[in-house]
This record gives sequence, C-alpha cells and structure tokens, in this order.
Amino acid sequence: MSGTVVDAFARQIDLSRLSAEQFIQLLETLHMLGSAGTGVHLSGLSTETLADVVRRASKEQLRAIGEHPELRMVFLEEIFRRMSDHFLAEKARYSSVVVCWRFPGGSGIGGYDRFQTVIEDGRCYSGKDLGREPDTTITIAPDDFFRVATGNAAVAAMFVTGKVKVKGEYAPAVRLSGYFDIPKPA
Repeated sequence: MSGTVVDAFARQIDLSRLSAEQFIQLLETLHMLGSAGTGVHLSGLSTETLADVVRRASKEQLRAIGEHPELRMVFLEEIFRRMSDHFLAEKARYSSVVVCWRFPGGSGIGGYDRFQTVIEDGRCYSGKDLGREPDTTITIAPDDFFRVATGNAAVAAMFVTGKVKVKGEYAPAVRLSGYFDIPKPA
C-alpha cells in the first residue's frame, strides 16, 4: 500500500468512534502488517497525515500509545527519524546544541526511553541515545511529546504547566522549536 493510500485510509478513520483499546488494536494491526512485509507501514504516513492523526486522537488514545511498549517506540522513532526532514538549517547555522529527551514509563535506565537531537554545523541528527553529552535534558510524557512534535500543542504552555521539565541550559530548550518547520495537520 503506497503512502498516498495509507494516508487516504488514515484520513477516513473516524477516531472519535474508537475507544483507546480499539485505536491501539488498529495501530497494532497496521504495525503487524508492516512487519509482515505487506507494504502497509505506519512509516508510510506522510508527516502531515501523522500530525492530523495526532490532532484527531483523544488524550486517552495518545496516552494508550505512550503506554504500549512497542507502539510507543514506533511513534517515537518515527518522529525522531523525520526531524532532519523538517530542520531549518538557516535558522540554526550558528547553533550547536545536544538535547537529551527522556520519556518516562520506558524500558531504559531509570524507567526512561532516551533519544537525542544534535544540532551542529547546520545539520540535525536525531535518534536513540547518540552517546553525546547533553547541554539540555528535556523530560516529557510521550503523549505530550506526540502533540508538541506534530504541532498540536504549544511547548510554552507545557513549560508553564510543568508538563515539560528541563535540566541543564534552558535557552536551547526554548529555541529548539524555532529550528524546525513543525508540520501542520492535513
């Protein structure tokens, strides 16, 4: 199933009619089909459609993704994989920053899943812990991160409400979103 067909399918689903459990079953099925080599992959969703799915999903549905060990990693890895595609090099050409992302409820050290975003020399590298010493560590629940990373929540509001915790330098954390063309839901 090509990306445009997967996008069309995703846009047709009325997420408001699905419970969190049904939403997870749907995502598990799509992920299983992708793993079986059928050509149906969650990674086939365009960034705009992914942002739209996050926009239309309820808080309970997004929380259920964050609590599902496999789907949580699928979504986190997909978002971090796409970061460099949406990086605005001209806005960060003089910046050098290493951001460690910590997502509670994970299987890593201390119960966190960890990813890093490295911006240097006008480039962006993101993925699972890249082994760099962070300037800033951001701790955020996966469901809140899904909303922020897809343009469905304002990071400033999350700072104010304490949903985003920063350890280390605050300035890179505050400037970070300005280095990306955050997708708009389709």
